[in-house]
This record gives sequence, C-alpha cells and structure tokens, in this order.
Amino acid sequence: MAQSPTFSLGIEEEFQIVDPETRELKSHIQQIIEDGELFLKEYVKPEMHQSVVEMGTGVCRDIKEAKVEVFKLRSALASLAIKKGLRIAAAGTHPFSHWKDQRITEHPRYKQVVDDMQLVARANLIFGLHVHVGCEDREVAIHIMNAARYFLPHIFALSTNSPFWVGRNTGFRSYRVKVFDRFPRTGIPDYFNSVSEYDNYINLLVKTNCIDNAKKIWWDIRLHPFFPTIEFRICDIPMRAEETIALTALMQAVVVKLYKLIRQNLGFRLYRRALIAENKWRASRYGISGKLIDFGRKEEVPTKDLIQELLDFVDDVLDELGSREEIAGVHKIMEMGTGADRQLTVWEQSFDTKNVVDYIIDETHHGLNLT
Repeated sequence: MAQSPTFSLGIEEEFQIVDPETRELKSHIQQIIEDGELFLKEYVKPEMHQSVVEMGTGVCRDIKEAKVEVFKLRSALASLAIKKGLRIAAAGTHPFSHWKDQRITEHPRYKQVVDDMQLVARANLIFGLHVHVGCEDREVAIHIMNAARYFLPHIFALSTNSPFWVGRNTGFRSYRVKVFDRFPRTGIPDYFNSVSEYDNYINLLVKTNCIDNAKKIWWDIRLHPFFPTIEFRICDIPMRAEETIALTALMQAVVVKLYKLIRQNLGFRLYRRALIAENKWRASRYGISGKLIDFGRKEEVPTKDLIQELLDFVDDVLDELGSREEIAGVHKIMEMGTGADRQLTVWEQSFDTKNVVDYIIDETHHGLNLT
C-alpha cells in the first residue's frame, strides 16, 4: 500500500442562529462573521441560509485534540452570539421556524444552487454534522468507504435530533434527512470496485454537465473531492458537544478497524445500497428505539443491540486511538436518549415548541466555557 492513513480528524458542525426572545431563527450570520473573524478566523463560515453558521475544526491528530478544539470553538461561537443578543442551537431542524422566512446568503455558489434546485434548495433548512477521517491512499479509502456504508444507519440512529418541521411533530426521529433526500446525489452510495471506477463516475457527471465538480456529490459518505479524507455526512448535528465527540470517535474507529481488516487481507461483506437504505429509513423513523435489519442473520434486531455489536467490533482499536473514554459517550446516548428523544420528552410536557427551543439552547451550551 502506498501510504498508511493518518486517521486525522476534522469536524464540521452546523448551528442555528436563534433569537432567545421569540425563539425564531434569525438571518444574522453576517453579524457573527464580522466579529468572529477577529478570533475565529477560518473556523466559522456562512451557509446558504443566513440563519445557519458552520464551525469547522482544523486538522486534528487524534480524538483528544479534536475534543479540545470542538469545545473551544463551540464556546467561542456561543459567547459571540450571546454578546450579539443571539443564541446558537444544535438540532437537525428548527422546531417551528419556516424556511420561507429565511434569507439566502449572497454568494455565487449559493445563487447557482438555488438557480439549479429552485424550491428544493430554498427549503433545505437543515443542520448536520460532517466528520472527516484522514485516509491519504484513495484506493484504500474507496474500499473502506464501501464497507463503512453498512454501519451508517447505526451511527445515524445515535445522532437523530430533528423530530419537528415547521411546527409539527413529524413522527420521525430525524426529519432532516427526509428534507435532504430531495436533493440529487444524496443518501447511501453504491459500492465501487476501484477508485478509477469512482473517478470515471465523477468525470462522466462533470462531462455531461450534471455537476461542475465533485463537491456536488452529497452522499452520506464520500471521498472528499479536495481533502485526503473519508467524509461521513449522514448525522444530524447533536445537541451536546460531548455527543459530537462520541460519534466522531465511533466513525474514526470504524475506519481504523476496516483498514486493519484490509491490511490482513480480510474483508467485510458488502451490501447493496437498497438494503442499507432500508436500515437508514428505520433509523430516521425510530432512532435508537426501533429495530434494524441484520442482513447476515436476515432478521430484525433492536437497534441498540446492533450498536453494541458495532462497539464490540471496534473495541480492539480504541486503545491505540486513545478514544476509549470518548467512545463511552455512545453508551450515554443510549441511556439518556438521542436529541430527538429528549426534544419529544420536553414537547410532551407542554406541547409548546418554544419550550423545545429553550431546551435545545440549554443543551447546546452544556459543558461549554462561556466568556
């Protein structure tokens, strides 16, 4: 193999900008950006809707470094928002604000997306977590990506944090993915036999004017078109920073475990996209409270049982990654419930989505060092 992966980490979190009085989304990204440039520099950037702000870490060598950076950046952003009379909130959708009331950021890239996608783009008011794991050998990375697809619904179920959409309880633990499904080139990718097959696919789409570059491949997992990373894109943004770190540690461990199997000339069985998509649908509907399909056994199994099997699967790589403490947060999520479970508990006490927003804001600031 040409190069051993670094398994470095990069984490991107998309936050809501909220008025703490009305609890509505506010299109005030420019206020955040202008002041944030002084000390957040390249870590904060706008998204298509002006009520969305994205925070991205630098390249982190390991989970410990990533944890420090995520808490530091989230704390800085939260403190800046408070000084502006605003709050940040971490949930995959806002409980009641409507997409039609949000302003679009003035930028050629976003103008092109809106021109191409029209109402689908304007309605795409969602907030996710993207995790990059360093894998510099693209030929190895494509085979890791192929196998990692199977575990995407398990990881996604743990992140579910968007049960509401424009004021309604959707019945889903993650409605965010149902909104994003309306975009092309989203969801679970099929597998590719080689990186050249993958590149040929991308080149065909570019040649036929489907896309202008590979960044418009929005799959739940992808080889990043510009960075030497495998990027996990399936998750809702979790409410707590510690949950982001737990999920990041799990994604990194999956990549490392699969890499070790490849090095030993062992494989993980590959499943068709259509089968994995069945599990993704179940995860979006029920979160960790439902059942997923164990395709090997050909039967339904409680999602929490399969997540425990996943934890057992990666256990032997945790100590070398130094992530045993961080990945223990997965057990905490299963005990206390996902963000969606907790949002619904608050809502069922009063059926007032404003109370849900207050709860999301409180949880978003959990453990932060505000200045």
